Amino acid sequence: MYIQHVSIPRPPGLASRQQTQVFYGGLLGMVEKPVPQSIQHLDLVWFGVGEMELHCFAEEESDNRSGRHFCLVVDDVEALREKLVTAGYKPWNPEGIPGRPRFFCRDPFGNIIEFTTIVGDYLELEHGL
Repeated sequence: MYIQHVSIPRPPGLASRQQTQVFYGGLLGMVEKPVPQSIQHLDLVWFGVGEMELHCFAEEESDNRSGRHFCLVVDDVEALREKLVTAGYKPWNPEGIPGRPRFFCRDPFGNIIEFTTIVGDYLELEHGL
């Protein structure tokens, strides 16, 4: 069993489609994938993320925010943080996890993304296993 894709909302329309492409494609470097012809009318933007996919679907905005998020493992978490700050985003630090330096950041539509680098086994680091 494995996760094939994660779906997150974005506002409908061309402007948010372009923001999606700039943030996930341009800033984060994900490769946009063609959406199957049978569902192209749904205003979707898909990206490849390793063996997984990120699906950004159109949905009217809501103020119903939660802690929902997805996590991306990156090579250099601090370099990406700086890149996001330079682009005008405001990353923040959650509680630490041993062996997993990490931060959170919202995309242009308010979705939370966690970025981390796995540098050690948190169980071993916490409990000396």
